[in-house]
Amino acid sequence: MTRRAAAVAAVLALLVGCSGGDDGAADDDTGATTTTSPAPTASAPAGPEVFPGSVEDFYVVPDPLPAGEPGDLIRIQDVGETDGRATVRVMYHSTDAQGRDRAVTGVITHPTGDAPEGGWPVLSTAHGTTGVAEQCALSRTTDEAPGWGVEGVWAMTDYVGQGPVGEIHPYLSKPSEGHAVIDIVRAAGRLPDAHAGDRWVAVGHSQGGHGALSAHELSVERAPELDLVGTVALAPAAMLDRVYGGIDPIVTAVLTMMGLVGGATEHPELDPAEYLTPEALAAAEVFETGCLDEITEALVPVALGGAFVADPRQTEPARSVLLANDVGEVAVDGVPVYLASGTVDDRVVIDRVRDLFARLCAAGQVTELTVVDGADHGSILPATADAVTAWIEARLAGDEATDSCTDPGDE
Repeated sequence: MTRRAAAVAAVLALLVGCSGGDDGAADDDTGATTTTSPAPTASAPAGPEVFPGSVEDFYVVPDPLPAGEPGDLIRIQDVGETDGRATVRVMYHSTDAQGRDRAVTGVITHPTGDAPEGGWPVLSTAHGTTGVAEQCALSRTTDEAPGWGVEGVWAMTDYVGQGPVGEIHPYLSKPSEGHAVIDIVRAAGRLPDAHAGDRWVAVGHSQGGHGALSAHELSVERAPELDLVGTVALAPAAMLDRVYGGIDPIVTAVLTMMGLVGGATEHPELDPAEYLTPEALAAAEVFETGCLDEITEALVPVALGGAFVADPRQTEPARSVLLANDVGEVAVDGVPVYLASGTVDDRVVIDRVRDLFARLCAAGQVTELTVVDGADHGSILPATADAVTAWIEARLAGDEATDSCTDPGDE
């Protein structure tokens, strides 16, 4: 591999280390195929199944899928308890971009002590890129969901299509990410021992920044019974039709391939063979068998050689699907956004984040922008850790948020 390819591989590999866990690869690299769950036909069951089987068997979706509304629990599995917090693996109802009822997996961590009046706030994490196949789900291997330094119920979804056996995640799908991030908050409220309240925060980094912003924009219509108080997006994937300088053309080519192949599971009008070269189409089989490290190794050389016969970012119908999944053009009244990135991030370059900030401001979204000089895609997390905790706690306390759109000096 050339020096340039090695550099790209190193950048992409950062996604694993800064997503709050490893690539989640299981020993069984079973090939994945898309499954469609039947629509609900009856009322939801009285309570979730406490699953006694193996971790691998937990991810086999019941057939037929039991009826339920978004957020209803299908089954739970004990993960463990430590330092006054209990963690459970969950399978719950959500919906994809076509409105189909889907079983989605994740983890929920909650305090075991007494809850405050009104219940614990819920921190719903949208995780960074790990892959798109079942074995890449972080809930398969993690001990607890991220808490971001805030006391409360911590939840982390695997997204639609990542986790359940035989499925593929539609990468960077706004509905499939956003719905899953919202609906796991509902699922937390259905765990009696969690004592979750109605207030919640969406938090994400990288792909997860896109997921958190997706949930932010869909929250009012999706879950009016919940009270979203703020959204944190760190180095988020956005401006999906644009290509910037440096190694961005190679990085975005790989991610576009992931989005195209995963997106075809939701959009039958998308045929990857109409966009990918034969070499890229063959290499894309790694999406079913591997996670991020394997994807990087297989696709970086293809991207360097030219992956597209027709660029999905410029060619219909893929372009319209891509734009529909982008974020930043919808403002949510009364719900501020904290946006942060580093100046030397070559995975989500600072110009991409600045353009997203301008888009958010144009939409009228109250946004606090933090730019950390010298921070890259991974180091932006520790560099902003204290600020993120303080920002979330201020939103939960009801304090007014800073708006960098009207006071650029705060950037």
